[in-house]
Amino acid sequence: MSRRKPATSDGPITAADVIEFIETVCLIPEGKLVGKPLVLQPFQKEIIELIYDNPRGTRRAIISVARKNAKTCLAACLLLAHLCGPPAHSRPNSQLFSAAQSRDQAAIIFNLAAKMVRLNPALAKIVIIRETAKELICPELGTRYRALSAEASTAYGLSPSFIVHDELGQVRGPRSPLYEALETATGAQENPLSIIISTQSPTDSDLLSVLIDDALAGHDPHTVIKLYTAPRELDPFEEATIGLANPAFGTFLNPAEVLAMAAAAKRMPARQAEYENLILNRRVESSHAFIAPEVWKACGDPPGAMDGLQLYGGLDLSMVSDLTALVLIGWREDKWRVWPTFWLPEEGLVEKGMADRVPYDLWRSQRHLAVTPGKTVSYEFVANHLRVLFARYNIAKLAFDRWNMQHLQPWLFKAGMSEQFVKEHFVEFGQGYASLSPAMRDLEQAILDGKLAHGDHPVLNFCLNNTVVVLDDAGNRKPSKKKSTGRIDGTVALIMALGVAAKPAPQIDVRSLIG
Repeated sequence: MSRRKPATSDGPITAADVIEFIETVCLIPEGKLVGKPLVLQPFQKEIIELIYDNPRGTRRAIISVARKNAKTCLAACLLLAHLCGPPAHSRPNSQLFSAAQSRDQAAIIFNLAAKMVRLNPALAKIVIIRETAKELICPELGTRYRALSAEASTAYGLSPSFIVHDELGQVRGPRSPLYEALETATGAQENPLSIIISTQSPTDSDLLSVLIDDALAGHDPHTVIKLYTAPRELDPFEEATIGLANPAFGTFLNPAEVLAMAAAAKRMPARQAEYENLILNRRVESSHAFIAPEVWKACGDPPGAMDGLQLYGGLDLSMVSDLTALVLIGWREDKWRVWPTFWLPEEGLVEKGMADRVPYDLWRSQRHLAVTPGKTVSYEFVANHLRVLFARYNIAKLAFDRWNMQHLQPWLFKAGMSEQFVKEHFVEFGQGYASLSPAMRDLEQAILDGKLAHGDHPVLNFCLNNTVVVLDDAGNRKPSKKKSTGRIDGTVALIMALGVAAKPAPQIDVRSLIG
């Protein structure tokens, strides 16, 4: 065993202490070198130094790297250090946990750590393995580790001092009940440590992406981050690009295997998204996403006021309790300005947010989401809101899907709109390829040309990030609610608004004509 830092030792645990423990005690758990001493790579030592030598102290560490770079093995080593190494001696009787989205994933860290214990007789003497419960216990120090998954309801009533969140990038949306339960449970601990170790999530709105972006912004000195990723401007198939996301490339990561994956993705574009996410550690959907998140984000300027503009709109009416979306657009200063409104039923809002993994309650408090009374979206409420908008603003056309319009129309009449007014201002918009594909091209062109200002509205962002498109044999496209990853009502409403909008007149450079 390594030199132990005794429980009564003063001074903080350093990276050197943890590195010494790992390289002295931990043996390679599997593979052709199984049972050999584990020698940390330079990049692994840098990660450990980042975590344990932070002069401000580390509360949360985020390590994001492509797959097959031994990130889970490193997590297992750190777990053993906190179970029976120097960190454990400075904090006996601690509760340690690893968390993952599935039971199989949760078992990976446990299995690696248990193998290391079995391989080293000195460790086997002091650590008890409980295979069925996925637990490791060090009776001498009173420390206990358990693997948890999102499939089990066992995260409450705990008081963890050390947590490994394994592959948090698998969480879709900005919320995870397991993550939140464990993180809020650390309140009784003086200096808890959480380590997130994962390949990136597909979209900006996913939990890991939110945490990474906040860490990169440097808001919290107690949060450290190491992000190994290949910038999008680089050729995804070059070895140098691959190496940026794979610090183990050329050592214990087989270059031939990785380059074969790159070649396959280059030959078959349908596999490129998965390759970019798993091998280059980029945020990218593994399906046909409508708009790249960074391109959409670049159009996030505030839209300004609606007054004085000729407006066009799209209304995507929900089924009973789903999201209803109204998007108005107007042309000003060479851009389409976008004003979205979203409704959900007031009853069950928090539960629906948990089911959809989005913070509907937070969006409501921030006035990004409106609610209608009761358990279903009230069409009477929506009709009265439309009456107010038509009275105040110059709305020329409002596109709608006829599927639920029959239920809204009586409420429009009751709100005071005449049959002739509805006929003149409300336009039926087909939901097939013939109608949606041209409108999608217009929207896509506006986004790519930077001629859209959507105000970075979080609910609209959520809908755009969820949107997956399908193609017919002729290459026409439309958004698919079945294949998309979540609600896309805002996207559909925006597409319909562009579809009925009068196209702005082209800008003419008079000086060039004179010249």
